[in-house]
Amino acid sequence: MNPIKHPQPLKLTAAICSLLFSGLNYADSGFASQNGGTTGGAGGSVVYATTGTQIHEALCNRADSDTPIIIQVEGTINHGNTSKVSGDSCNTAEDKIEIKDVSNITLIGVGDGALFDELGIHIRNASNIIIQNVHVRNVKKSGSPTSNGGDAIGMESDVFNVWVDHVTLEASGGESDGYDALFDMKATTQYVTLSYSILRNSGRGGLVGSSDSDDTNGPVTFHHNYYYNIDSRTPLLRHATAHAYNNHYYSLNSSGMNPRIGGQIRADNNYFEDSKDPLGTFYTNDMGYWQVSGNIWDNVTWSDDGDKLHPAGPDPVSTTSISIPYSYSLDDASCVPGIVAATAGADTNMATSDGSCSVISDPDDGSDDSDSGDDGSTGGDTGDSGSTPTGTNLALSASADGSSKASGTSYGNVKDGDITTYWSPSSTTGTISVKNLNTTINAVRIVSMSGKEDAITSWTLLNYDTGATLASGSSVPDLITFADTNLAKVSFVINAASSTPQIAEFEVYYGYE
Repeated sequence: MNPIKHPQPLKLTAAICSLLFSGLNYADSGFASQNGGTTGGAGGSVVYATTGTQIHEALCNRADSDTPIIIQVEGTINHGNTSKVSGDSCNTAEDKIEIKDVSNITLIGVGDGALFDELGIHIRNASNIIIQNVHVRNVKKSGSPTSNGGDAIGMESDVFNVWVDHVTLEASGGESDGYDALFDMKATTQYVTLSYSILRNSGRGGLVGSSDSDDTNGPVTFHHNYYYNIDSRTPLLRHATAHAYNNHYYSLNSSGMNPRIGGQIRADNNYFEDSKDPLGTFYTNDMGYWQVSGNIWDNVTWSDDGDKLHPAGPDPVSTTSISIPYSYSLDDASCVPGIVAATAGADTNMATSDGSCSVISDPDDGSDDSDSGDDGSTGGDTGDSGSTPTGTNLALSASADGSSKASGTSYGNVKDGDITTYWSPSSTTGTISVKNLNTTINAVRIVSMSGKEDAITSWTLLNYDTGATLASGSSVPDLITFADTNLAKVSFVINAASSTPQIAEFEVYYGYE
């Protein structure tokens, strides 16, 4: 049985193509760059798959278990199209994507996207693995159907050098709803990086070490990830070392980073928002350690220290020093929400940060299938300058916030109905948001001050609640339109500008003509 080859040219961007053949090549590649590096299937044959069975076939039809291979995935992968396949170069299963007893593999979403629906990805006794640009959701350990012990991505038993990048991992609840974790590492899982990814709506983010005796895991790097509505474990570290930088943590409900039993984490230039106890040793008196620098703690609440409850706050200070063996560039924490919103998750065109608060986007090579208007906008509608809003500007009765504000400006100026007042970020990039909407919208209008209409050269409009991109572009059209979206908060992210922007009004509407 032969893996199916794609019958026509794939809809790949230049960025994805370069990643397929060069392996790990971001400047900030983390611990996956150590121990000999992580190149995945670079140099191997390229195979296209639209089912889980075809993914397994691609693994099983190699010359041996170490033969490099790049598996391009498009479409929805689920229980109905995933079965066990046998062969000398694989060890697969029918209820998960099984990457077991293998090495030198890249699994990457292409074209219209790759959704793993209720089907987890399991990595066991494997090395040199890259997973990119895929969406994994609602993997259960109880109820029906079950997969992968309830982990979206799980690694265990002698796993080395794994890079997971630009993925979206989500659940629809916690353990009582049948889910476990989004990103777990245990039983000797080492040299892992999770980058530019979204983890959301789960009781558990993930762990490094599954028990007090599981002491041979790590090190792990987490950078430019968005954690949203997670109860705990971002991550839980037993014995292991982790480096977390330039991540945005929003709505950590019970606890966050939890090093214990000698586990240690270095937390650099992260943005923690609307969260409880985002760092400390929790649920045990066997302490872990942390090194903190450059983080922003925005509307964070801290518990009092007590038995099995040892938060790092309210004024976190370092309790250890951790040396990092690889090079990396730090975005300032104030711009992390905007940078992460524009880059993290699947289907974001593999956008990254340049390490100085600007987004590096893949140039349009004409090979993808994004809708594009003359003004350079994408997503939803084209933002046709001929459209006009109807109804009431919903922002007038809402609230506003943002990533930073220049001296003399205010977030509230963008929703006060006065075009003589304005908000500016503290640099040429930043994020401004209208919140407390709690309704359905489908259009926004960004009004710049006179003389600043062309300052913004790259922007993204986001559903802040989910991190989903509503629209994006280069120049800002008169009206940005998109599909009906129910949300509480909408964010306008300035990715690049020729000079400091001045936004007088951020108008929000439901209805346009």
